[in-house]
Amino acid sequence: VQLQASGGGLVQAGGSLRLSCAASGRTFSSYAMGWFRQAPGKEREFVAAISWSGGSIYYADSVKGRFTISRDNAKNTVYLQMNSLKPEDTAVYYCAADFRPTWGSNYYYRHEYDYWGQGTLVTVSS
Repeated sequence: VQLQASGGGLVQAGGSLRLSCAASGRTFSSYAMGWFRQAPGKEREFVAAISWSGGSIYYADSVKGRFTISRDNAKNTVYLQMNSLKPEDTAVYYCAADFRPTWGSNYYYRHEYDYWGQGTLVTVSS
């Protein structure tokens, strides 16, 4: 599976960005997807996750109500709509794919995921 994240950039606080992650190499609708982020000097942290069907969605408390994860299985793409951005959202954002049946219990755990994209930088200025 190859994952290509895009859509990052520089935005002012309060602004919006939409990240995309295009997948190839395996049937997209067969795996769950997640978004993680890593700020300088910090560990990679969970942001949001979505099941293969889109029927189960999870968010980190820090982004709940501001970010929306979605997927289009016909386009092999998962999205992260980010609104009301804050300077503390500044990080490299990574998409990841998970084939394991344990995803439902471990969606927030980065080691649960099998494949990772290269990351896209989001910078939020104050």
